[in-house]
Amino acid sequence: MTDEPVALSAALASFAEQWSPRIVTTVNDYDVRVAKVEGEHLWHAHDHTDEFFLVLEGELHIGLREPAGERTVVLPRGSVFTVPRGTEHKPYAPVPTQILVIEPTGTSTVGDRHDEVPAHVDETTGHALP
Repeated sequence: MTDEPVALSAALASFAEQWSPRIVTTVNDYDVRVAKVEGEHLWHAHDHTDEFFLVLEGELHIGLREPAGERTVVLPRGSVFTVPRGTEHKPYAPVPTQILVIEPTGTSTVGDRHDEVPAHVDETTGHALP
């Protein structure tokens, strides 16, 4: 963590990889991560934590498998949504999108339970900014 302000635009400009989040700061035991996303992620669940999403640019769709059935939430720019712990979900971005995610430090991008990880998804707990 740095003791200087971090411009999110500069943080996002520092990398090109999709579905490969960068840690911009930490708050208590939580990472604040930014990522560039486009296309599909994978179905996964975080058994012990909620997952917070903020769309900075673009549009994010999140498929949810809930007890009542499957549904999709659509998050346009400036929208937030929290996926409850244990809920299977699959993010999808129909256009190039930039997101901010808040999760406990050490949380994997593919959760505790997941489908096979496709090559375009970085299975990580977040990368430091360059």
